[in-house]
Amino acid sequence: MTDYTADLGVVRYEHEAPIARIVLNNPEQANAQSSAMVQQVDECLDRARYDYDIKVVILKAEGKGFCAGHVMKPGAYQEFDEAVEREGKNWQGSRKLFVDPTLRLWEFPKPMIAQVHGYALGGGTYWALLPDVTICADDAYFQMPLVQALGFPGGETMIEPWVFMNYKRAAEYLYTAQTLNASDALAMGLVNRVVPRAGLDDEVERTAAQIARAPLSTLQATKSLLLRAWEGMGMRQHITQAADLMAVLEDMRDARDHRIALLGGGRLPRDAISDS
Repeated sequence: MTDYTADLGVVRYEHEAPIARIVLNNPEQANAQSSAMVQQVDECLDRARYDYDIKVVILKAEGKGFCAGHVMKPGAYQEFDEAVEREGKNWQGSRKLFVDPTLRLWEFPKPMIAQVHGYALGGGTYWALLPDVTICADDAYFQMPLVQALGFPGGETMIEPWVFMNYKRAAEYLYTAQTLNASDALAMGLVNRVVPRAGLDDEVERTAAQIARAPLSTLQATKSLLLRAWEGMGMRQHITQAADLMAVLEDMRDARDHRIALLGGGRLPRDAISDS
């Protein structure tokens, strides 16, 4: 039985020691990553991080799919507007909305499981693939549409070289906005297991309970060593550099013209529902 549930707006936090669940809960908008959703996920991470009763966190979603990426409409992000107004450039706004939350998710000190069904697109692939363990339903699919759709070099904080750990596969995925189904993702090592949709909850809960058998301090030490290994290989540095290069691409003429043509004509790659 759940100890308590907190409805934060578009995210729900469920506390059932030793497991916490962060539930994306805006299915009417395909669980697109608005500023509010990003902030509420961060709040949930803070709750779970400093709770000694919580050993494992599950990130999951309501609705037809996991997350359709970032909201794409004018004025969607106050962070962007404020940064441009104060500095003339979206550098700080981008870091506030994309860089810091991505690092916080990756560096979260307790084991985390992503439970993915349906679509995981654009920024939604970050929430799906950055956690330590990803278990997905057989209807799951993944796509990073930004190179083709908006003329950006992938996400603000590129994770693909690290989650793929394969130059050829990461390159094709990014260059072509390739859609990977659950079987593709499993074969490429992006996810741990694929199960029938009806059995997804049970499989994730079983895995979380198995992880939670270990002492909290042991789990945190294990997570720390995993993170330090990837940090030593440059993952953290690469994530932050990707955001800096993205700020440059916002003003490159050919990329800007590409975005105007695609968005003005309503022509986006298949499945590029909402990411920007």
